[in-house]
Amino acid sequence: MPRDAYLEPYRRAVDQFGDTFEVALWATPTTQLARFEVFAQMGDLSGKRVLDAGCGRGDFAGWLVEQRIDVASFVGVDGVPELIEFARARGLPNCEFHCGDLLTDAELPAIGRPQVICISGTLNTLTFRQSLAVLDSCWAATQELLLFNFLSDLASRRAAPQTGPARRLNTLKLLQWATERSESVIYRQDYLKFGHDATILMKKRDDGRTSDGATRRGG
Repeated sequence: MPRDAYLEPYRRAVDQFGDTFEVALWATPTTQLARFEVFAQMGDLSGKRVLDAGCGRGDFAGWLVEQRIDVASFVGVDGVPELIEFARARGLPNCEFHCGDLLTDAELPAIGRPQVICISGTLNTLTFRQSLAVLDSCWAATQELLLFNFLSDLASRRAAPQTGPARRLNTLKLLQWATERSESVIYRQDYLKFGHDATILMKKRDDGRTSDGATRRGG
């Protein structure tokens, strides 16, 4: 099994779907947009330096442009070169896209000194331990907010089962991880049918320190 097996589903999707919507492995455009809308509702992105960790085709950047949510800058990072090429070719204003593996390069989330880091769908093919590694590096890099969604294991039994490549993560352990690092945490699981998906927002203290006393990066 390759070291970056978590990227393999997306490589296969590139072979099958090219650069169409399906390559991102979202169930439908509706569920993708619902997650983007929740990010915008939970965190103020206007005028912020935003980084999208696991940006895929740049769909979140495109959505922000369509919604006229003007960010100071947008950086997208993804581990699949073909997706980064497509994102760059979209010609989205004030956006740049970088190819790299978030699990093997913990410095990637610091590109552009982001004030807000968003992670949408990226954790779906990762193990819990891998998810924490990505979250740790993103929390260290963001200056103000970390927003991330995942497939909740607290979803109703009527929610669609996940047999792979996507998997549900331990929601209570993720909340514990978040509250151990931030004094300000918001949790939502109300925006998709049967509680299929969850989103967590973490805010850093106004004095530039995390709850564990570490100083945030950047300036």
